[in-house]
Amino acid sequence: MNDLRILVVGAGATGGYFGGRLLQAARDVTFLVRPGRAKLLRARGLRIVGLGEETVLHPPIVETGALDETYDLVLLAVKATALTGAIDDFAPAVGTETLVLPFLNGMAHIDSLVARFGEAAVLGGVAKVVTTVDDDGDIRRLGPLQNLTYGARAEPAPPRLSDVDAALTGAGFPAARDDAITGAMWAKWVFIASIGGVNALMRGTTGDVVAVPGGAAFAEAVVAEAAAVAEAAGHPVPAADLEATRRTVSDPGTGGSSLYRDLLGGHPVEGEQIFGDLTARARELGLSVPLLDLVTLQLRVHNHRTG
Repeated sequence: MNDLRILVVGAGATGGYFGGRLLQAARDVTFLVRPGRAKLLRARGLRIVGLGEETVLHPPIVETGALDETYDLVLLAVKATALTGAIDDFAPAVGTETLVLPFLNGMAHIDSLVARFGEAAVLGGVAKVVTTVDDDGDIRRLGPLQNLTYGARAEPAPPRLSDVDAALTGAGFPAARDDAITGAMWAKWVFIASIGGVNALMRGTTGDVVAVPGGAAFAEAVVAEAAAVAEAAGHPVPAADLEATRRTVSDPGTGGSSLYRDLLGGHPVEGEQIFGDLTARARELGLSVPLLDLVTLQLRVHNHRTG
């Protein structure tokens, strides 16, 4: 295998988890972190806990502002609200053959990355994992789900994509290359907008919502609006994925999304990236999405209050 030098940008719930697994699998991984996170990682290590696991890793780290070399692959896993700063932070790591693989919600980040680094450098990616960063700064697993999907967004695929395949395969989590990755990204967007929208509007878990009269019908209506935008944009959600989303929002045992946890914690949320962009595209496509519009407005008020 032609070992890739991998820079993980974001050592939080997603980047920290998958970057940690890559490190465990003896991949050449370095984390780019801000000073506060760097201090914690040096003191406690990168810890992955929960579901019976107590893993402590001591990854190579570089603090923002100190990058002085390029990498082969940048794994970008930050909140969309931190994207602009993150791009400036990792830009020195991007050389002429560097590939950037982002795992962010929505689609707006793709435009920002392409504008900065060029079309050929930017891959598409979908991360599915149920983790959070707890009060100790540890990455806590809340469920068994853990997989990555990635691929080229246009043909021809970058020559080094086969090296990415080798790096991500067999690293302790399912990873699959998808030649229709843009469609997969839209499908996840519909999923997170659906469950996040249900949680945000009703201020309850999905289970709480469907437990009351009218709750299931409301949840289905949110899914229908989000799916309609994807279809009108030319990326209809595959039937199996759409059914899985419907099952999730109608399952009495389903909890709350990460957006909902941030909302309850009084933290800023990815309102514009998940909902504002989606409703803007709906308007451009001539669609009426009143429930998603209401979510967008509510989260704008929340961000205004917490920001």
